[in-house]
Amino acid sequence: MESKHKIDKVSAAGVLVAFGIIYGDIGTSPLYVMQAIILNEIITEEIIFGSISCIFWTLTLQTTVKYVILILRADNRGEGGIFALYALVRKHAKWLTVPAIIGGSTLLADGIITPPISVSSAVEGLQLLYPNIQTIPIVISILTLIFIIQAFGTKVVGRAFGPLMITWFVMLGTLGLFQILEHPEILKAVNPLYGYELITKHPGGFWMLGAVFLCTTGAEALYSDLGHCGRENIRVSWIFVKICLLLNYFGQGAWLISELGNLLNARKPFYEIMPEWWLLPGVVIATLAAIIASQAVITGSFTLISEAIRLNFWPKVRLNYPSDQKGQLYVPSINWLLWLGCMGVVLYFRQSSNMEAAYGLAITLTMIMTTILFSYYLYIKRVNLWIVIVFMLLYLFIEGLFLGANLLKFTHGGWFTIMVGALVAGLMTVWLKAFYIKLRLTEYTKLEKYLPALHELSRDISIPKYTTHLVFMTNASRASEIETKVIYSIFQKRPKRADVYWFIHVDTTDDPYTMEYKVLSDEDNNDNVIKINFRLGFRVDQRINMFFRKVVEDMVMNKEVDITSRYESLSRQNITGDFRFVVLERFLSFENDLPIIEQLVMKTYFFVKDFTTPEDKWFGLDSSSVKTEKVPLIIRPVENVKLRRVYT
Repeated sequence: MESKHKIDKVSAAGVLVAFGIIYGDIGTSPLYVMQAIILNEIITEEIIFGSISCIFWTLTLQTTVKYVILILRADNRGEGGIFALYALVRKHAKWLTVPAIIGGSTLLADGIITPPISVSSAVEGLQLLYPNIQTIPIVISILTLIFIIQAFGTKVVGRAFGPLMITWFVMLGTLGLFQILEHPEILKAVNPLYGYELITKHPGGFWMLGAVFLCTTGAEALYSDLGHCGRENIRVSWIFVKICLLLNYFGQGAWLISELGNLLNARKPFYEIMPEWWLLPGVVIATLAAIIASQAVITGSFTLISEAIRLNFWPKVRLNYPSDQKGQLYVPSINWLLWLGCMGVVLYFRQSSNMEAAYGLAITLTMIMTTILFSYYLYIKRVNLWIVIVFMLLYLFIEGLFLGANLLKFTHGGWFTIMVGALVAGLMTVWLKAFYIKLRLTEYTKLEKYLPALHELSRDISIPKYTTHLVFMTNASRASEIETKVIYSIFQKRPKRADVYWFIHVDTTDDPYTMEYKVLSDEDNNDNVIKINFRLGFRVDQRINMFFRKVVEDMVMNKEVDITSRYESLSRQNITGDFRFVVLERFLSFENDLPIIEQLVMKTYFFVKDFTTPEDKWFGLDSSSVKTEKVPLIIRPVENVKLRRVYT
């Protein structure tokens, strides 16, 4: 209830944060949308009124109704985003994994093209003042700087984002309003009939929807950043943002009325509605807004990956926390992969007008997948079935139209984001499939069966003591079970004598911020075998070293365990005993008879795993007290070995 109250609370600070975090992408769309729609068309009233009408109703139906009013209701304890939505519904149907993977991968792919198109569109405004200026080096420099500062966190920079974006939106609204006052007839474009006639009657009008869709590409960010800003803060701030966006779009349409019969050529309507004396400050503010848009997309990608890891969709890569501020996360591997992708986009497409052709196709798929997941969410919440069906069919129809129109972009660059999305989706599928294969084939045994042997081993002075406290990381979720590989490691792979045996298991919950643990100990045998089950939310950093220390402190305080060293000389001095962690790392055994598909999945899994964060570092364990043991993962061992003994 506390998190519910928090996200429904409106505050000036929360609204300011919302301006700074979530509106960068959708807020910078006026830079390029009208140019992308008109392209090489002769400017006519049909195109002007039709395109502005389409933009108005897209922002209303797609962004306002679907995301701001409806989907923001689907919060997972205050968290939003496609994976948070998936976590809410995944227990009810296995097939929901498919839309989650497609939606997550295309959203990540979209993150590669958003920074280049935003920054390029803004910087190209300089060409109005300096026609021969080379914008590509400037764009590359700005983007590189953005990616470099990620490692240091954006706490300080973030404080300036809100006021800067408010300045940006005020500028959008003001510039547009002056143009509307000159041609108030543009307001007739609110009539949806203009949009309908453009799509159905104008030659090639349907394909213009692909460019119209760019006005709503940042809508997914509104939902993804629900946890950072709060539902009501987003809704309140969106009213102001939408008014400013519409004023600017209608203002650009008003300017186009004065250009009837002409070609747009390389001119940008956004910069054309600026007074000449305001061009340089306008370009600077636009560039700052584009940087904020890029920042939002990059940090959103970090959050997406951290959630994907804990949902078993992504390899365990290193996660850094540059500051103590909630939501501050840095994923080095993703940061530099995104940087490489952005550099490729800038160098390949060179101009924002070329990037527009590639932009939007991937994010359309994300929105369709969100519609499917949200429809299922409404279904399990027992919303009237007819309402669910109407919602799903309406938005699948709208987004299906956008997808169809965007397919024209495939050969003009859309293939790039689809290719990236397919690679990401492929990796997610392999990782999830490998997780289930390992889960299916890991053998477990009853821990109770080995308690007498563990107690006896603990007292066997003929075996050198391995450590005072031996801690195993285990995959056994049931409190009464343990992996047979762990038992093998203790008794057969060099017997490990210890005074206290600890077994730690981590469960990732669908609740984003769960932090709980349970303790199971053998009270009849001096508590020298203890199992701890942690339940951690999919957004909680798995700092097991720190959490385990806290658990031990609590147990000592409650007199449930004695951690004093058992060595006589040290015990007299009341010195704490030593702790040693053992992590079992699996590798693919040569003794396997795998089906071709599973063989390919597991080989890909282990190949990628070699480049990712080791298990001990992922769990946040102190490397000086960790031993990693490699154990074979035997899948379907070869049977009926025809080996014949020859006697001499």
